[in-house]
Amino acid sequence: MREEHPVTDDAIDGVPITLRSDPGHELAVESLERRREGIELLSVRRDAAGITIANLFVRRDKIINLLRLVQRYEREDDARSGRPKNQKLIESIASIRLLAVEDLWQDDPALYPSSNQSIWWEVWVRRGQEEAVVAFERFRSIANAIQVSISTRFIQFPERIVTLVYGTAQQLGSSIDFLASTAELRRAKEVPTAYLELTARDQRDFVIEAAERLVPPNDDAPAVCLLDTGVNRSHPLIEPALAAQDWQAVDPAWLASDHDRDQHGTGMTGISLYRSLTEVFTSTGPIQLRHRLESVKLLPPPPQANAPEVYGSVTQEAVAKAEIASPNRNRAVCMAITTNDDRDHGFPSSWSAAVDQMCAGVLDENPKLMFISTGNYDAVLQDAGYIYPDWNCSHGGVQDPSQAWNAMTVGAYTDLVNITDPTFAGWNPIATAGDLAPTSRTSNNWSYDDQKGWPVKPDIVMEGGNYIQNGPNRDACADLSLLTTIVHPTGRLLTNMRDTSAATAAGARAAAILWSYYPRLWPETVRALLVHSASWTPAMMARFQGASKAVVQQRMRCYGYGVPNLHRAIYSAENAATLLFEGELQPFERKDGTIKTKEMHLHELPWPKAVLEELGGTLVTMRVTLSYFIEPSPGRKGWGRKFRFASHGLRFDVKGPLEKVDAFKKRISKAVWEEDEGRPENVPETRPWVVGAKNRTHGSIHSDWWTGTGSDLAASGYVAVYPVTGWWRERPHLGKLESKARYALLISIETANQHVDLYTPILNLATVTAEIEL
Repeated sequence: MREEHPVTDDAIDGVPITLRSDPGHELAVESLERRREGIELLSVRRDAAGITIANLFVRRDKIINLLRLVQRYEREDDARSGRPKNQKLIESIASIRLLAVEDLWQDDPALYPSSNQSIWWEVWVRRGQEEAVVAFERFRSIANAIQVSISTRFIQFPERIVTLVYGTAQQLGSSIDFLASTAELRRAKEVPTAYLELTARDQRDFVIEAAERLVPPNDDAPAVCLLDTGVNRSHPLIEPALAAQDWQAVDPAWLASDHDRDQHGTGMTGISLYRSLTEVFTSTGPIQLRHRLESVKLLPPPPQANAPEVYGSVTQEAVAKAEIASPNRNRAVCMAITTNDDRDHGFPSSWSAAVDQMCAGVLDENPKLMFISTGNYDAVLQDAGYIYPDWNCSHGGVQDPSQAWNAMTVGAYTDLVNITDPTFAGWNPIATAGDLAPTSRTSNNWSYDDQKGWPVKPDIVMEGGNYIQNGPNRDACADLSLLTTIVHPTGRLLTNMRDTSAATAAGARAAAILWSYYPRLWPETVRALLVHSASWTPAMMARFQGASKAVVQQRMRCYGYGVPNLHRAIYSAENAATLLFEGELQPFERKDGTIKTKEMHLHELPWPKAVLEELGGTLVTMRVTLSYFIEPSPGRKGWGRKFRFASHGLRFDVKGPLEKVDAFKKRISKAVWEEDEGRPENVPETRPWVVGAKNRTHGSIHSDWWTGTGSDLAASGYVAVYPVTGWWRERPHLGKLESKARYALLISIETANQHVDLYTPILNLATVTAEIEL
């Protein structure tokens, strides 16, 4: 029998109130927390108008103390300053009133429901000094009184517990006890389970309602090109975005429909278009699709199978079919099909080299952007010895062909941790929010001693769902997955999906949306923007703690550069600005009978020096990302000087704050050296680059950032891009010596100070240009 815990009346016997500042002004938040006087600060936020909103709980028997703060301001002066007592606090307050439900909202304002719309709310409950279970029982009795549904689970933190409640804003606001018990409200992340448990007819109702709100993409919109098991195009949420001519198979005899029992390709389609359908079904307005879909069936139906050695050719043929059907369209090629072993250990294969060749445009002078999954560890459910995350970092590595240099390799992380299914009472998520998804593969166990400069994989991570455990038992739970599309013989139109397949579809979707805003960007640039916008979550930072270059490398081999921020990739904020340059240089030439380096580029940056220098000691972060495609030479001849895999390499460097421009040019001129000889150091590097000059040279995309004062950054206004050797130079008999290399260069500066405008001064100065150095 469960032990009953008494409800603590003192915890709710009070008045919740809201204080607001004038626009553009701050509340003296530090002065609001007065627990000894019965005043508790619940939450603080700043709205779009620049108004600071602070929510307080005032014990009923201590309301007089709040009034006394005002009285002292009116009647008493401070003995030292001669100014009114509590002046800073009282004069920062523009209004004070009883708290309403919307005052507790900490999420995106666009997600706030109408007063009669029932949603799942994530409720942050005041806990104080109570035991967590006592606080939960108290809050549950309040929820039951207003007839809202409440989860049987909660998460405990210092001073707070977090649980889920299903109801309307009107219901929540009807109870002063509910408001007095609540510190914050957010919209709970919807879970697929409720939709999956619907009858086929009810599922169709949801799908048709959403389809009626759909605004189809334009014919020339960018596309996600799926290479998979085919797609069942008849789904009402798929057909408007997938034209008949873009629905193909490598061999027409295979048919273009999805032959897979679990309809893997059709499930990928839903995520590549909508991310997760829970977001679609909980929305109310028009659903504007900014990108299209293409499907080329890569695998034949059983019992046929492609011979392993021709996968590279089949992949190239599949993409060629999509291009022939729609030759002028930007497309993000998406493939979540990998080999079922990891014996390559990062070395190139015929398949990965074919991907590199295709992305570089070697076959048709048309570079391409491709997303490939890392592959999954089935051991999560199949191997009793699986231990998270040790297994992910010690067994095998990413699967072929995801070691490709030019591809965007996508791993999976997860934010999905809320279990609502009563079937799994007592179970817990394996991964914590923000950490690696349990099935995601990494390159942590690759030996880089023999692969100097080779890629660190994955490049990025996207949402891939979670798994659950109860003691030694592990299982899948629909709550911790993404809701997507299926066309089932029973009439069901909804299913769930997880793992790196889902993550890869989400990554390709982000690229297509980015292209819809900037259709002239090169594939190299779109790849750079996603990496440039990525960051590690707190959980990722905690998993590999420290700032040493060795720790950072471990973190990158697990999560790549982290989770991309699509909004950040698309827009620049006032306190953050991104500069972009697309260009090409000729790395090598034959001169006077000798093969030499031909070109380097020196970029002078339009820094707002006066603005930066005025910041004084305010910290500013500078990030640089360089993206290009290499041409592969995959024959295994030892990977020595004459038998390098990559056709060439490009590197970047940034002028030091104390370094003269002429000295920087001379130093970079010396950097066109045999890379194995090391980095010339005329000027000691004092800036705290996170990845580091040596570790950021892996693969064909390089990103690094440092944080310093505005004055240091103002003096670092030059970035050089220069070549290092490759087989174009070392094997001139192949006729590629004078080939040109395209690249995309991104440079951004950002300060945490929201009131500093960096964007406008940069916009007014100039764009990035390149001075060619011979």
